[in-house]
Amino acid sequence: MSPGLTPDGSVQDLLANDPWWLSLIKAVVIFAALLLLTLFAIWFERRVVGRMQHRPGPNWNGPFGLLQSLADAIKLIFKEGIIPARADKVVFIAAPIMAAIPAFLTFSIIPLGGPVSMFGHHTALQLTDLSVGVLAALAFASIGVYGIVLGGWASGSTYPLLGGLRSAAQLISYEVAMGLSFVAVFLYSGTLSTSAIVQQQTGGWYIWLLPVSFVVYVVSMVGETNRAPFDMAEAEGELVGGFNTEYSGMRFGTFFLAEYINMINVSAIATTLFLGGWRAPWPLSRIPGLNSGWVTLVWFLVKVLLFLFFFVWIRGSLPRIRYDQFMHMGWKVLVPVSLVWIVLIGTARVLNTATDLSTRQVLLYMGIPLVVLLVLAAVWPQRRRTGPDGERPDDVAAGPATDGPSGGSGVVAPRLGAFPVPPLDLVVPVSPRRAALPPAPADPAAPAQQPQAVPAGTGSQGGRDVVS
Repeated sequence: MSPGLTPDGSVQDLLANDPWWLSLIKAVVIFAALLLLTLFAIWFERRVVGRMQHRPGPNWNGPFGLLQSLADAIKLIFKEGIIPARADKVVFIAAPIMAAIPAFLTFSIIPLGGPVSMFGHHTALQLTDLSVGVLAALAFASIGVYGIVLGGWASGSTYPLLGGLRSAAQLISYEVAMGLSFVAVFLYSGTLSTSAIVQQQTGGWYIWLLPVSFVVYVVSMVGETNRAPFDMAEAEGELVGGFNTEYSGMRFGTFFLAEYINMINVSAIATTLFLGGWRAPWPLSRIPGLNSGWVTLVWFLVKVLLFLFFFVWIRGSLPRIRYDQFMHMGWKVLVPVSLVWIVLIGTARVLNTATDLSTRQVLLYMGIPLVVLLVLAAVWPQRRRTGPDGERPDDVAAGPATDGPSGGSGVVAPRLGAFPVPPLDLVVPVSPRRAALPPAPADPAAPAQQPQAVPAGTGSQGGRDVVS
């Protein structure tokens, strides 16, 4: 064990000896690094999406377009900030700040590397190490969403309010699933300290030991950060831009900054909890010197960049899902799966500690039957609901059927319990032509008039007959 570490691997005692000026330097470096990573993430996303869509992306300002994000930030700083007349000014101004500050605070508990020597002091590449560090990260993420909710409410407009309400629903739904995905990590590591969790993964990363928790967390972190395909709070198709529609200038840029910093935060948390943190991947971890010193910072940044690429990849690949599908996935898929997984992991831990079975034996005895059950559930044929006459009641509506172009029934009802989708053989009947009225009898006292033709297509039914 490295000097200065507690028995569980935490660096609390090591950080306690840091002088105040060293902690101040770490805080300033973290703040500047997050700003630079945000500018890089914006450029990186535009370049990768451009590559996926067969276009160059930003390539004009700076080498490879690297200064394009900086130019956009300077433009936002000098743009006029407009406040709507019906907005609550205090909350309207405070909402972007409430979204950005927790995003910066989350990164303070992330171990960026192992113990190093900095300005003659033996310290760790981490600002602070709390005994409940992961719970603090969840608390910061919860507070950050309030900035989006209040920003949508304070705008005094309908569509921003709907975007804020969607963010509140995402907070309630996916915070639960994200918190449940951490429980299995706590059970195996025995601690809530982020640096101790990294130390506990010396023998193997938790992504291999807890794959279900990793998948649940990855889905939850995409929903938590309002990123595509879960960007319900800023769905341009129906909300015109969502909660930030009424914002302009740097207030809009602050929301933008908070979103990208949250992407970096959840990527760093996933790296810390499931990918060994700053530890080198196997078999490079067996090489002396690659798991110590400043080189550990490189491994951490590489893993975070891989998660950022994942964010960009799914944005360029997947369409936005419907809101009911989004809620269904959170409450009826992720939460039940997490609960069942926690029970299985708790049982495995009890068998591992109370019996002579090794961790590999417990995983084999419990994992093989679980995989068999999952395969059977996936391939088991679903029972089709049929009526008395053998037809499915949710396919064809009761009533007189008309022959469509495909020869089938032309009256199709929406499927029960699903999104109403119009049938493929739907035929719109042609409007019948109204019969021409007989001419009115001529008045013998009135002077004779020549009949005047009306242009075709100007009748009440849009026909091409001539009305005299």
